[in-house]
Amino acid sequence: MVNSFSYLLLCLLTGILFIVILTAKFRVPAFFALIAASFLVGLGVQMPLADILNTIKEGFGNIMKSLGLIIVMGTTLGAVLEHNGSIAVMSDFIIQKMGEKYIALSMNIIGFIVGMPVFCDSGFIILSSLNKSISRRTGISPLITSVSLATGLLSVHCLIPPHPGAAAAAALLGVDFGKLLLAGIVIAIPASLVGYAWAVYAGKKNHVELPEEEPIKVPPSAQPSAFQAFLPIAVPVLLMASRSFATWGKPSSGIWPDILSSAGEPVIALTVGVVLALLSWKGKKIKIVSTLLAEGAEKAGGILVIIGAGGAFGAVLAAMHFGQHFSKALPLASMGILFPFLITSLLKTAQGSSTVAIITAASLVQPLLPALGLNSENGHLLCVLSMGAGSMVISHANDAYFWVIARFSSLETRPMFRVYPLATLWMGLVSFGMVCILSLLMPH
Repeated sequence: MVNSFSYLLLCLLTGILFIVILTAKFRVPAFFALIAASFLVGLGVQMPLADILNTIKEGFGNIMKSLGLIIVMGTTLGAVLEHNGSIAVMSDFIIQKMGEKYIALSMNIIGFIVGMPVFCDSGFIILSSLNKSISRRTGISPLITSVSLATGLLSVHCLIPPHPGAAAAAALLGVDFGKLLLAGIVIAIPASLVGYAWAVYAGKKNHVELPEEEPIKVPPSAQPSAFQAFLPIAVPVLLMASRSFATWGKPSSGIWPDILSSAGEPVIALTVGVVLALLSWKGKKIKIVSTLLAEGAEKAGGILVIIGAGGAFGAVLAAMHFGQHFSKALPLASMGILFPFLITSLLKTAQGSSTVAIITAASLVQPLLPALGLNSENGHLLCVLSMGAGSMVISHANDAYFWVIARFSSLETRPMFRVYPLATLWMGLVSFGMVCILSLLMPH
């Protein structure tokens, strides 16, 4: 059958609106909203039901093949680091080195480092006790320390793998994980710092006090050394980065490039991180470790089904051949990386989840890459980074992370609304500015 561009666009917008309404208004889990939207759009363009189902299965399966093990190992690494005391050790080490004068900056750096292997909401929950304890000890407003920590976590969550949004977008667009990791960190640094700067500026105008409570203390004897604590994060990052250097440009032959390429495979690198974290665990018992590994795999399940559903929705959109229609109807060549940033920002602001926003946007943008002038290796990388920047804008009441920050920091809603949403806006704009600068340095 042949559908006009205006009709296809109407089906597309209806599908997106359907996802937004189900997830934001009716709180339907993102997995079911994305699958339902896949059927809705497919039926709207008169695809046979059997074809829709097969397309959904293929899209779901392709994403699982690319990302299943990566997400499981990343989630497991975060869980082990939480339970063996490594995160507390890393936090104490950074604060001692930075001094109490720079507590807010210390929290931002802690969030940035911990956020590399740990999802932002989990990382904030893990560090919330430390955050409140530091605020009480120094007298700094918990609003400042909390937003500083939250923006550090969010900056890497939106831009680098193995976080699900960036990882899924990279898989859909065929972007090398190591290159995305390096470029994402470069862009995440100024994004994190602008979040910190806004937290200090706006937090001073909205000072709040924490209610009194007894802080939780972790026995130092059960904690690993600082070197052991940092190693499970540093080694996977270095391995994935080394793989990019080993495969950059024309692949080199020889044993060392082969070793670096294999060891830098994300699944291998994260597995090494998990092993290092387990080796640094003092007094661990087999039963506890077994339970924890099972917990890590179970936590990954909810994330994986969302990613798979995003891949299914993208496969249905790809079957509609939007690229050909958009290239004829819109001046996409003049928009370039602005288009993926805008569409991701719109989705993030409307439905709240950075992960759902970037996965959905990647599904929409993937067939449009030739029309946008981004159909090259560097163009794909810039597109993913642009969507990562857009997935920061804007976090507010429909974002679960917003409420994690408020509740685990014992903050009222009003001061949170005054500071945090604008922090994410500035982060997204600064990140996109960095992507624009990078695009000038990288021919695409």
